[in-house]
Amino acid sequence: MASNYGSAVRTGAMAAGRLHRTLRIRPMLEEEAGSVDVFDAIRSLDLPLLLRPLKSLLGAYLNDPGPGLLVTTERPMSIQRFTAAHELGHYFLGHEPSLDDESILRRMPIGRDPGVSFQEIEADAFAVAFMIPKWLIHIHARRQSWTVDSFREPMVVYQLSLRLGASYEATCRSLVRYGLLDMSDMHELLQTAPRRLKAELLHDYRPSNYRGDVWLLTERDAGTRISGSRNDLFVLRLNEHSDGGYLWNFDQLTASGFAIVRDERESEDEQSDGTNAVRRVTAAPNEAGRGRMAIDERRPWLPVEPLTTLALEFDLTGPEEIGLSRAERRHLLEAA
Repeated sequence: MASNYGSAVRTGAMAAGRLHRTLRIRPMLEEEAGSVDVFDAIRSLDLPLLLRPLKSLLGAYLNDPGPGLLVTTERPMSIQRFTAAHELGHYFLGHEPSLDDESILRRMPIGRDPGVSFQEIEADAFAVAFMIPKWLIHIHARRQSWTVDSFREPMVVYQLSLRLGASYEATCRSLVRYGLLDMSDMHELLQTAPRRLKAELLHDYRPSNYRGDVWLLTERDAGTRISGSRNDLFVLRLNEHSDGGYLWNFDQLTASGFAIVRDERESEDEQSDGTNAVRRVTAAPNEAGRGRMAIDERRPWLPVEPLTTLALEFDLTGPEEIGLSRAERRHLLEAA
C-alpha cells in the first residue's frame, strides 16, 4: 500500500497501464477507435461480477470466500463503467474489501481529499487511467482533428466523453489531470449541462426524454466502434456531392435498424467549388441491439464503387441490467 498521495496515484495509474498491456487494449483501440470495455476486461480475468439494484452503494469489492465485484444497475452506463473500473482496481491492486458509494464520483483525480484512504486513492487513479488513458484521448483527437484548443468547446468535450465511455464531468476532470486544460477551463465547461448540448444537436426535434446521449457522426467516424445506450440518438452530418449526382443511401441506415426522425440539408459549402452540400440526418435505433451501420454515397444509377462509405460497429444494448454483465453473457453464449 502506498504511503503518500503521490505514490498512491502513481501506483494506481501504473497498474492500469500494466493491465492495458496484458490485455492488449491499446493496439485494438488504435485500430478500431472506441472505448475501453471495462466489463469485457473483467470477464477476461475470470473475475466474478454481478449487477444488482444497489440503493446506497455504487459498487463493492469482496474477497471472501473469493474475489468478486458488485455494480449497481441504478445508474447510467458511464457511471456503471467507472464504478466497475474502480472495483477492478481494488482487485488488481490486492486491496482489502471495499463498499463504495457516490463519493467515488465526487473525488477529483487532480487534488487530494485528506479524508480518503490511500487504498481508495489508488483505486480512483486506476479507474481514471484504465478508462480514460491519455493515449486514448490522443487517438480520438487525431481521428476527429481536435486540437488542445478544441477541448475548450463544450460540444467537443461532450462528443469526446461519448467516445471514451465516460461522463462529461469525468472527461473534463481528466483533461485537467493530463494538462490539456486548466482549472478555469474546466469550471467554464461545467457550466454547460449535457442536456443543453443534446438539444443543440437535435435542432427542433424533441425526443420523449433526454436520458440518452446524442452522437454527432461524420465521415471521420468510419471504422469506429460505438458503445451506447438503447435511448441514444445519432446525428449524421455528412458532406454530399449532390451536384455531381452523388447521394447518401439512407435506405441502408433504415436497413441497419434505425428510424430517420429528421432529414435536412444544412448548408452549402461555398469553399468547395459549389459541388458540396451538408446532409444532416437524425436517426434513432428501433430497438436495443448490436450490429453494423453502413451507408454509401454513390450515384444511384451506376453500379460502381461508392465515392464514400461510412461504416461502423455499434452496441446499443446498455446500460447493464440485473445479473451477469453483457460481456459475460455473450461469452457464455459463444462458448455454448
